[in-house]
Amino acid sequence: MTTTGSSPLRRQKYPRNAEQFVFEALHKTQKTLQKKYSSEQREEETHISGQELLEGIRRLALQQFGLMATTVFHQWGIYATEDFGRLVFSLVEQGKMKKTEQDTLNDFCAVYSFEDAFDRGYRIDSNAAFEK
Repeated sequence: MTTTGSSPLRRQKYPRNAEQFVFEALHKTQKTLQKKYSSEQREEETHISGQELLEGIRRLALQQFGLMATTVFHQWGIYATEDFGRLVFSLVEQGKMKKTEQDTLNDFCAVYSFEDAFDRGYRIDSNAAFEK
């Protein structure tokens, strides 16, 4: 696997808050894509790709943290999308998440830059500020 040169050295252990955030993003993404697990569905029908999960992470981060998303992620030791991949594969190794044979860490490499995804792309909904 290759990594980008912009990321500092990474920790292998991520905080519990980061893990919980990824699980929440996973569940919301499954729901959005109508891939929520039920006893009648096979695992393949509920699977989401690394890129789909990263998009769910981006959306949830903007919703929960706004312009502070990058700062929160840096506090968790997450500096690039590859770090989310490392976190996900750590959860897989711990038996807390599952993957398919096709899933690789490369699925998470350089999908988006945090600056583009969280800073440049952030829009404040001024209409919501005035709703009662």
